Amino acid sequence: MQLNTVIFDIDGLLIDSEPLWNEAATEVFKLYDISLTEQQYLSTTGLRTKEFVIQWFDYFNISQNRAAEAERRIIISVLKKIEEKATIMKGVTHIFNFFLSKGFKIGLATSSPQELIDLVIKMIGLESIVHATASAQKLPYGKPHPQVYLECAAKLNSNPSSCVCFEDSFNGLIAAKAARMKCVVIPHHALLKEERWGAADLKLSSLQNFGELHFGVLFN
Repeated sequence: MQLNTVIFDIDGLLIDSEPLWNEAATEVFKLYDISLTEQQYLSTTGLRTKEFVIQWFDYFNISQNRAAEAERRIIISVLKKIEEKATIMKGVTHIFNFFLSKGFKIGLATSSPQELIDLVIKMIGLESIVHATASAQKLPYGKPHPQVYLECAAKLNSNPSSCVCFEDSFNGLIAAKAARMKCVVIPHHALLKEERWGAADLKLSSLQNFGELHFGVLFN
């Protein structure tokens, strides 16, 4: 089927927010005597905050009765941090202009709450560019389940097989592929050489690098 829709993740792809999520989680988890290694934190990248908290509370034997409180604390903290100091990733203007020039429908699909989506749209200036958004926060399932991508495609009135997604996390990549969508992955530079990215249709080091040749590859 002809591609006519592009859907972007947000955290770590459009804005450099992953360090801020890590910072917020570290600060909040200290209140519960939890300390994650870098590898532990990276293993849960792309999950919803609720699932992130539940997983580590279970691992460290913290009562799940306190999980909702920790989740909200992390979200409040990260929204403030993003508003104050998040930077836009290299190539964001380029990639949106590229797909606008192709007449593609454009959506955003993320594990993060709607509050973050609205904040980032305002920060980047996407109000007149993005046609639909989907947050997995209140959906029955989050990434790596495909539901958030299917939700966004439905809002765009697009067949999943006509969509290409841009992701930075492995959980997001699996979600996109499970939705039967093409996926371009742009991992964190420290993870770029990992073999698991072979599941993607295309792997790049930056949004800025995407061009006509890469676009053509997606149609094969």
